Amino acid sequence: MTTPPPLTVKNSGLATASLVLGILGLVLMIICIGPLLGIPAVIFGHIALAKINRSGGMLGGRGLAIAGLVTGYVSLAMIPLLAAMAIPNFVKARDTAQKNACINNLRIINGAKQQWALENNKSAEDVPTAQDLDRLIQGGYAKLHCAKDGEYVIGKVGEGPTCSIPGHQLPD
Repeated sequence: MTTPPPLTVKNSGLATASLVLGILGLVLMIICIGPLLGIPAVIFGHIALAKINRSGGMLGGRGLAIAGLVTGYVSLAMIPLLAAMAIPNFVKARDTAQKNACINNLRIINGAKQQWALENNKSAEDVPTAQDLDRLIQGGYAKLHCAKDGEYVIGKVGEGPTCSIPGHQLPD
């Protein structure tokens, strides 16, 4: 009487995939795609554990599945942390862009004021109107507006135009 060969336990492919995706999710957090890999890592890990439990010992890889779940959940937990870092940077970038656009408009107004003064022999104390500058500004004075809803004051020829938003000013 011969004894049957020992049964070999095969590791679950889903458990391995879960671990690989979980590790990639952690590594790729640097470029913000980690959570996209963490989601399938968690799903595969749960499915693998369920199959391993139902296999009656014929399927192994419980540790791989648990490690995949842990790494997948950790990469998913990084989403709020990434958002906490990214959102303030986006807000700051938007504010800087709005400020720069406003300053550019102030430069356009100032250039139009200087041209108006030269063409009309005006002094540094004279103040042009928006209608005076309309023909000197491409699209007209009315197209210029502060992105943060500030109000422009043209002012005297010898002074730079201003915006009502603090920090939105021509550099000295």
